[in-house]
Amino acid sequence: MTVSSMLRALVLLALCGSMKAHAASAFAVQQIAPGNYVHRGHDDVATPANGGDIANVGFIVGARCVAVIDTGGTLAEGRQLRAAIRAVTPLPVCYVINTHMHPDHIFGNGAFKDEHAQFVGSVKLPQAEAARGDNYLRALNRELGAAADGSEIVPPTLTVDGSASLDLGGRTLTLQTWKTAHTNNDITVYDEKSGTLWLGDLLFVGCIPVVDGSVVGWLDDIARIKQMNPRHVVPGHGPLDAPWPQSIEAEEQYLAELARDVRAAIKRGDTIQQAVDTVGVDQRDKWLLYDVYHRRNVTAAYAELEWEK
Repeated sequence: MTVSSMLRALVLLALCGSMKAHAASAFAVQQIAPGNYVHRGHDDVATPANGGDIANVGFIVGARCVAVIDTGGTLAEGRQLRAAIRAVTPLPVCYVINTHMHPDHIFGNGAFKDEHAQFVGSVKLPQAEAARGDNYLRALNRELGAAADGSEIVPPTLTVDGSASLDLGGRTLTLQTWKTAHTNNDITVYDEKSGTLWLGDLLFVGCIPVVDGSVVGWLDDIARIKQMNPRHVVPGHGPLDAPWPQSIEAEEQYLAELARDVRAAIKRGDTIQQAVDTVGVDQRDKWLLYDVYHRRNVTAAYAELEWEK
């Protein structure tokens, strides 16, 4: 093993803990703030071994009912989440909120269809799911095989454009849509009672941020998010105990340097392939899943910034 490989292994262990310990926890949830429960996903791409359980998902309990925040990558995971809710409270699920369109956050929705809940998302979520849904399902079945059985897209029945409030009984949730950033349909959930902000994939901790929308928009959103000063934060991926605001500042630095270096490459006249081969190579040891997503991020940033005025 090279020194570089050893360093990457140590970073992985420090950020995410051992996979054995994580697997041993099965579908565990932890209460990170009063009434706020989170299941910590694996820091990985979806595989048969992890069953597509790669995002942080959870729920918030009010006096009247429960709101689910993302449902996981398969119907099976959604059912596990529903069982975890029932272990905490008999109250009905009144809202299932999807923070954005990506498969690891939405394919557990079917587990909640008979709860007669409102499925909630950005006003842009239905179109995004319709455009990519068939491809997402094909990829899910290819990647997970039988573990994907029964998984389906359940589109929102209630959409948000700007901000909205949901009452769980003695607990109000504020939902907010954002500029195109991680995707064009990101939404956050803020529990006013506990000061807990569920950021979905607007925040990656330890795992490399994935640009499927706009690097410029994401940086603008981060500037606004930092002004919110929450007491607790739930990232879409990564550890739940990362310090705030240092966790989002690390993400901000990566995205700012990505935008800066891609702009410089464009100004030099570099081709997109030259940019992909050179931009951000010094970031490799800083982020999990760098080899999976960084080159794609450079490609996305180049396509966005090439015609920037």
